[in-house]
Amino acid sequence: MARLVVVSNRVASPKERAAKAGGLAVALREALSKRGGLWFGWSGETEVGAPPEPKIFRSGRITYGLLTLDPEDQRAHYAGYANGTLWPLCHYRLGLLAFRRADWEGYRRVNEHFARALLPLLKPDDIIWVHDYHFIPLAAELRKLGFEGRVGYFHHIPWPATAVFLSLPSHAALVRDLSHYDLVGLQTENDVRALLTYISSESRGWLAPGGVVNLRERTFRVAAYPIGIDAEAFVQDAKDAVGSDEMKRLRASLAGKALAVGVDRLDYSKGLPNKFAAFGELLKNWPEHRSKVTMMQIAPLSRGEVAEYRALRRELEELAGSINGEYAEFDWVPLRYLNRPFQRATLAAIYRTARIGVVTPLRDGMNLVAKEYVAAQNPRDPGVLMLSRFAGAVDEMTGALIVNPYDVEGMGEALHTALVMPLEERRERWRTNMKNVETNTIHHWCERFIAELSSSQEALPDPLTAEHQAHR
Repeated sequence: MARLVVVSNRVASPKERAAKAGGLAVALREALSKRGGLWFGWSGETEVGAPPEPKIFRSGRITYGLLTLDPEDQRAHYAGYANGTLWPLCHYRLGLLAFRRADWEGYRRVNEHFARALLPLLKPDDIIWVHDYHFIPLAAELRKLGFEGRVGYFHHIPWPATAVFLSLPSHAALVRDLSHYDLVGLQTENDVRALLTYISSESRGWLAPGGVVNLRERTFRVAAYPIGIDAEAFVQDAKDAVGSDEMKRLRASLAGKALAVGVDRLDYSKGLPNKFAAFGELLKNWPEHRSKVTMMQIAPLSRGEVAEYRALRRELEELAGSINGEYAEFDWVPLRYLNRPFQRATLAAIYRTARIGVVTPLRDGMNLVAKEYVAAQNPRDPGVLMLSRFAGAVDEMTGALIVNPYDVEGMGEALHTALVMPLEERRERWRTNMKNVETNTIHHWCERFIAELSSSQEALPDPLTAEHQAHR
């Protein structure tokens, strides 16, 4: 069995507990342990004149390689191009996109640095799995150095439509970089269509059935691999939460009131101002729910050094204050707004208690909170998932109340619908969603991608031949 090599910006420490590490880290660690493998990424540290070699250590069957970066390289790569350019682009926020050639050069420089540091650690038959938009050029840099083995890439965030992607000055170079992978995985079929449309219309690449692409003498495959959660573990966490101190405290604080919950990183892609405004619409237009429902929004802070994120935090604080100021009673606070993370067990207790899970991003690659909320529900008395049509999870969570996050009044109406929904309808919707959660777990996702990457160098149909045959 070939060794697995995982490359990601963040590397989960072997000492990091599963409840803190999250489902993806647990699944990757599990896959690496089965095969024996290498997990390679940034150490989280910067140092002027940083050493070119990574720090290497071993835990069980996994070898860890952590690379320290020069501070300016790290800024240009991470805060500059990855999160100042690619993140807003892929989330359709062109007004926030900032492209600087120096950041683009730093992004490529860091990818070249990673390739040079990784190459001496590789074996010819290794299977390399690169994760996310921080490392799109990595395969191209490895190929330049002579590595010919299997390399796959998974893009965790949305892939933008062609008209949006063309706004990026470096769009052509990035897609050329993708052609050096053997397998490119995206979250949804919509993402696949967006990338293939660009390749056929702008790059003049040849397409064959099954997402096979020929571009500049490189043949590779593009396919959808919707990511899942560790469903079994999350169901167990929710069951264990029954009777826990956290659930007792939460229920005591609610005093019989219904709970609507949102859990999102503090990010402009999550549509948090729209969500707050929708809750205000509910209280304004359906006064019968006043003093009977509480919304809890958990929004851990992120990228606090970025001005847009600081402005978003101020906006949300003002909105929360305005809603509470207008509708609160001496024994009821309508909106609870929390800026800190919680352990998975605590989240499971909150999800299980909540009558509504409010997942309404403006754009999201998948959004696993939607699946976690479903997994945590009591099958006898489940809550209702309210889900944005622009979250990747909408393709699988067909039992959700689907909403347009730009329609604040419509979301307010959906909140009302969820609160008055009959038990049998709630059960039917939950069963539909839970079937998908249990079928497509994080473990199935991981195994499927690795299996298809492992066989990626077997004979693929030649797009040129297929095209010629089609015109005979």
